[in-house]
Amino acid sequence: MSDRIRVGILFGGRSAEHEVSVTSARSVLAAIDPGKYDVILIGIDRAGRWLEAADAKKLLASGRVEQGADVRAVALDYVGGRGLVSLDGSGAGAAGLDVIFPILHGPFGEDGTVQGLLELAGIAYVGAGVLGSAVGMDKDMTKRVLRAEGVPQVDYAAVLRSRWRADPDLVRHELEQDLGYPVFIKPANLGSSVGISKAHDAATFAAGMDEAARYDRKLIIEANAENCREVEVAVLGNDDPQTSVAGEIVPASDFYDYRAKYMDNASELHIPARIRPETAEQVRQMARRVFLAVEASGLSRVDFFVSRDEQERIYVNEINTMPGFTPISMYPKLWAASGVDYGQLIDRLIKLALERHRDRQDTTTDRGELDA
Repeated sequence: MSDRIRVGILFGGRSAEHEVSVTSARSVLAAIDPGKYDVILIGIDRAGRWLEAADAKKLLASGRVEQGADVRAVALDYVGGRGLVSLDGSGAGAAGLDVIFPILHGPFGEDGTVQGLLELAGIAYVGAGVLGSAVGMDKDMTKRVLRAEGVPQVDYAAVLRSRWRADPDLVRHELEQDLGYPVFIKPANLGSSVGISKAHDAATFAAGMDEAARYDRKLIIEANAENCREVEVAVLGNDDPQTSVAGEIVPASDFYDYRAKYMDNASELHIPARIRPETAEQVRQMARRVFLAVEASGLSRVDFFVSRDEQERIYVNEINTMPGFTPISMYPKLWAASGVDYGQLIDRLIKLALERHRDRQDTTTDRGELDA
């Protein structure tokens, strides 16, 4: 028997961020130390089917599984306890897994759904738990939590898709009065800038709302953070998290959209961010505060706006509880600049996952004498 840690890399998924997940998984697989870890690939295709190792490798290599392929599900069979690669180690022909690295972005992966499945399976996993994942994924709920914490944010509103479709003129009029133009329109539960647009007038507002409504039932409309730098901080840890050096993004387009993040290298990255040292320290402390407020764990990236004036005012934009791990993603770049290379980062994340799992196991579900 190998004494290496058995890691399941879970990737793909049903969300619009499927491609980002696949690219992130490739990067992790290339960097993980085979001397320390036995890796089992677990893919999820766009239809939500969990793929066995052979088809998961096809998905990782090409980004898709051929139509008509003999795709079998990776199952948690609670009745018979035997899946193709059962997560509790009882599956036929498969070694049990010590930890899952769920490199899933967006709904059906980063929002607490998969985390709940892994909790039921009783297996360690990298990243935030059910609550932290759910709150961090929903931009409206994140903003509510941070407002209760007194964390500075730009003005915003949340609108249900059903209300927008029922009376778009009224919704637009209300938001024009409250927020003015320009505004950013976003699906509440998505990342990687998918479905996000910047509206400058009534026509682009309507188009942006319709686009965001394709991806979610709840839409977020944010006031523009004028004359601000986009600053990001990576967080690593559980109950006592560490923060990286702050980095700055200068988008090549009107804002840091999907193409700028993943499809071209025209945007500028400045590590460290071009802000005063005391402001950088405040940003790092606020990132830690946000991480703890939403009950994140393992890893997160916290995004900020910092005004370009002398005051360098700080506003929290959002938290990403499973940030991208692609070769051009900010999370690993920020830690590399802070002295933690990609391989060490994977080691730390797996260790944190196992530590958190042991901590959860310290909580009893047995009422003891009350059952007597």
